[in-house]
Amino acid sequence: MKIVINNLKSQSLENISFENWDDIHETFKKISLMKGPLEAKFFAINESISADQLSKLKINFDKINNFSLFIYSNNRDTIIAGNSLKIDSTFVREKELKKLLLLNSKKKDDILHEGTVRSGDRISSNGNLCIIGDVNPGAIVSAKKNIYVWGKLLGIAFAGKGGDNNASISSLYLNPLQLRIADVIAIGPKEKPRNSYPEIALIDNKIIIIKPYLIKT
Repeated sequence: MKIVINNLKSQSLENISFENWDDIHETFKKISLMKGPLEAKFFAINESISADQLSKLKINFDKINNFSLFIYSNNRDTIIAGNSLKIDSTFVREKELKKLLLLNSKKKDDILHEGTVRSGDRISSNGNLCIIGDVNPGAIVSAKKNIYVWGKLLGIAFAGKGGDNNASISSLYLNPLQLRIADVIAIGPKEKPRNSYPEIALIDNKIIIIKPYLIKT
């Protein structure tokens, strides 16, 4: 049995496997620490899960705000039990179910986040990170590749996490507390930008420089 948790706010995935239903409370201790709207997909391959067991699953999820629960199984008894509890349950044949599990468990490299990233929030990407909104002071955004902020970048941004010196950080309004690209760190300027055009930060001669972001046509 496996539960795939998708954090719809940060677009991060958490894969949780368990065999013993007695371990379900420990499983939900981990899930309850996750913030933001959650989408939980429960995969049961060749397993008959009773309504009583699924009820425990639902009760634990009911304690978490802003969540959606879906069940996928190739066992018809499991699907019937899920539907009896008004859980969105779908029957999928074994071969297709394994493909669906693999597809949903694979973490996406590039992340698109829409909305303000507030103080205390953390968003990380294994590829590029594009944020449509502001990054407030106290927020930290990071990516293995490039960061694009179509709004105000006022917090901390770390691009090229894996050591990519060619990574860059772009924003419509670039006034961060700190910038980091690979191993190079720069403190944000004390004065607010006077420019009204997008800017890009990148490494040049082992230091971070900021220049106008020009879109090639």
